[in-house]
Amino acid sequence: MSKYKAVKTTIDGITFDSKAEGRRYAELKLLERAGEIRQLELQPRYSIVINGRHICNYHADFRYFTAEQSIVEDVKGVRTPVYRLKKKLVEAVYPGIKIVEVT
Repeated sequence: MSKYKAVKTTIDGITFDSKAEGRRYAELKLLERAGEIRQLELQPRYSIVINGRHICNYHADFRYFTAEQSIVEDVKGVRTPVYRLKKKLVEAVYPGIKIVEVT
């Protein structure tokens, strides 16, 4: 169990950090099978580079495409200060990205 009391969950042989993240994965897989979304990706990584200097990496939970756009999702139980900062940095460095938080 993590410090935020999240319980790891395994679905389709993939271990997720929380039950909520596993549940969201199952929902997204259903949407993908129904053709509502495509190219579901787990744990996409975004490198934060400012003025040529690597600051940090941000790992989202999911990325997928709808007919209109790319969606980046993060399943959140607790919005830590580090998470809030990284979210702002990603959205500033990658102007086309808006991170959607799922609770």
